[in-house]
Amino acid sequence: MSCANLVRRPHTTLFPPPTIPSCTKVIHFYSDYIQLLHRCIESKSLKEGKIVHQHLLKHNNSDPIVLDKLTRLYISFNLLDVARRVFDKIPNPERKNNVKLWNQMIRAYAWKGPFERAINLYYEMIETGVTPNKFTYPFVLKACSGSQAVEDGKMVHDQARQNGLDSDVYICTALVDFYAKCGCLVEARKVFDEMPERDLVAWNAMLAGLSQNGMYGDAMRLAVHMQEEGLCPNPSTVVAVLPAIGEVKGLSQGKAVHGYCVRRSFHSDVMVSTGLLDMYGKCGCLVYASRIFGTMGVKNEVTWGAMIGAYVSCDFASQSLELYEQMLLQDGLCPSPVILGTILRACSNLTDLRRGRQIHGGIVKSGYLIDLMVCNTLLSMYAKCGIIEDAVRLFGVMESKDSVSYNAIISGCAQNGKAKEALVIFQEMQLSGVEPDLTTMVSFLPACSHLAALQHGACGHSKSIVSGFTSDTSICNALIDMYSKCGKVITARLVFDRMHTRDIVSWNAMIFGYGIHGLGKKAVLLFHDMQIAGVHPDDVTFICLLSACSHSGLVDEGKKWFFAMSQDFLITPRMEHYVCMVDLLGRAGLLYEAQSFIEKMPYDPDVCVWSALLAACKTHRNIELGEEVSNKIQSMGHKNSGNFVILSNMYSVAGRWDDAAHVRIIQRDQGFKKSPGCSWVEINGVIHAFVGGDRSHPHSAEIYKKLEDLLMAMKSLGYQSESSFVFQDVEEEEKESILLCHSEKLAVTFGILTLGSDKPILVTKNLRICGDCHEALKYITIITRREITVRDASRFHHFKDGICNCGDFW
Repeated sequence: MSCANLVRRPHTTLFPPPTIPSCTKVIHFYSDYIQLLHRCIESKSLKEGKIVHQHLLKHNNSDPIVLDKLTRLYISFNLLDVARRVFDKIPNPERKNNVKLWNQMIRAYAWKGPFERAINLYYEMIETGVTPNKFTYPFVLKACSGSQAVEDGKMVHDQARQNGLDSDVYICTALVDFYAKCGCLVEARKVFDEMPERDLVAWNAMLAGLSQNGMYGDAMRLAVHMQEEGLCPNPSTVVAVLPAIGEVKGLSQGKAVHGYCVRRSFHSDVMVSTGLLDMYGKCGCLVYASRIFGTMGVKNEVTWGAMIGAYVSCDFASQSLELYEQMLLQDGLCPSPVILGTILRACSNLTDLRRGRQIHGGIVKSGYLIDLMVCNTLLSMYAKCGIIEDAVRLFGVMESKDSVSYNAIISGCAQNGKAKEALVIFQEMQLSGVEPDLTTMVSFLPACSHLAALQHGACGHSKSIVSGFTSDTSICNALIDMYSKCGKVITARLVFDRMHTRDIVSWNAMIFGYGIHGLGKKAVLLFHDMQIAGVHPDDVTFICLLSACSHSGLVDEGKKWFFAMSQDFLITPRMEHYVCMVDLLGRAGLLYEAQSFIEKMPYDPDVCVWSALLAACKTHRNIELGEEVSNKIQSMGHKNSGNFVILSNMYSVAGRWDDAAHVRIIQRDQGFKKSPGCSWVEINGVIHAFVGGDRSHPHSAEIYKKLEDLLMAMKSLGYQSESSFVFQDVEEEEKESILLCHSEKLAVTFGILTLGSDKPILVTKNLRICGDCHEALKYITIITRREITVRDASRFHHFKDGICNCGDFW
């Protein structure tokens, strides 16, 4: 009797129950059900299987063998919830003796999930008194690796050992696979090494584990060892070892593996071909990668993703976008989260915001916005395109966040002028329980540098020490930069001296640190130490060195190293080096020598070179040359707010108010705005910002009262306001009032009010400090008997006992 015939005859009773069945009839009765269910499983006839199930329910059939067969039916169709309900109805004595059915249920969950149900069912099996066999353990271990349940897996390992099955080749292979996928490579290797016999599957599991966990050298050595043991690699071996070859860029080994695949006809396997393609892409051989891709008859989404990734990793982002468009035209292919992440990286590399937004829209429609990797890549894309507001908005709505999420947003904020927001998000990260890693600190410390947030930076240093990050060169480089820019150049040097290894960035950062603090001679000495240490300077080194000479007035020294750069070190000067030289000569008052230097440049000077000379003309009040330079800048078509401001201020200092007003009108009409002076000071870990004339601060009344008191005290010591630094045509009394409200004076005064009398004050300013504030702060150090440091846009000024370390040369 077949299910099909019964369905065609709906009026026929399927199994009319006998009124008083004999034992023989009952046996045949159940046997027919079992045969029908068996046929449904074989013919994959779910509909007919359900008809049989309905009939069983109608007749209250609870025979264990029939329920067993029903459970298997639903398992075969991956209807695990229904299968579990039927399974649970099997009477306990029969279930207890049916280890095979337990294994089938555990295996079904282990393959299809939820993995936790497989593990829970295993524990229920143990509690019921069912003894697992050698097939049970591989199934439950697969579930443990799928859910990263390391402790559960170790318990399963112990129970297999107790049952004397821990030497079984299948169980050992499953243990190797479990430990490797959970990142426990020491345990995986121990199980592998202690196996009494190893088949090819075991070797492949160990190889894949090493490769997936970044131990590429070990993976390649193990592949060689496997062949020495007499085993021939199969396609799974090749697929496991190719990522390792790609990551170490072992092109010659990759070609050898490719040749082996051709000889063994493995290259027609889609997984092997995809692995070869990916390997060539990572080795930078796009020609070979694209050739394999073009000859493949079958391409799955992994293949397309590998080719797109190869283009991105080889900096052919435009081609990757074209290939992505081709993939979207293929029937049955949808971009996976991995492909979407890769193509977003291409948009980042091209700063293609339009395409990035389109892909974002597609991600939302496809429901992939819940994928953490996709969200993290979106964050990075917006940050790299400079759209930090969108990145912050996306970060706020993300359902889950990991260290990569926080790193992307912290780095994006720090790189896009949102340093304060970066510090806030770093604090949120710690409160959320996500542990900062090395990448976090590399992004966080520059944010501290930008704000001169010493307390935050010092905490970051402590965190780095506790976490063991200070053995990393990039962290130490960031710490040198942070301490230098927070006014602690001595601490920066301590970090430098204690580094295990130094790269060129380390030396450059320390030379630059000395330069901005006006310690040019120490910068030159360190440059000599660098040469003694055998480190060859690069072009950035000379920018740092020349800048240091400029800030310290070391004109002859600067000239010497500028010419030595090309003659002795074979480094061709870039535009930045010429800017440094013009700045060096201009600061020293050698304006016409600087002009002559510019005119003798081997290529056309850009606006930065002329702007450096214009700034020097303002400092030394050479209006005639300043006008000439300003005209050159404007004739180049490069107009910016800074050059307008410099020229206007020069006219104001000379009392040429009409000319100053005319420049400001031109500036306004062309849409340029002067950046307002802003200063900030860190008080107990909180950043307080001030702008000129600011009265929005909660303590404004106290600040202005204290300023008036300080002004009286300064006057008694002989201070006279430098009214030439007021660039408005107003009365002298009003000029004094304007000068009193400069942002750096407000920030310093707030520091005096809130910090202990023995604590130094560090203020950061976005523009150069004005001459009046520079003079006033000398007097304030005498009155308050404390050290004051100001980091302006150009350098540090360390005030102590009425003197500034710049020697009035800045």
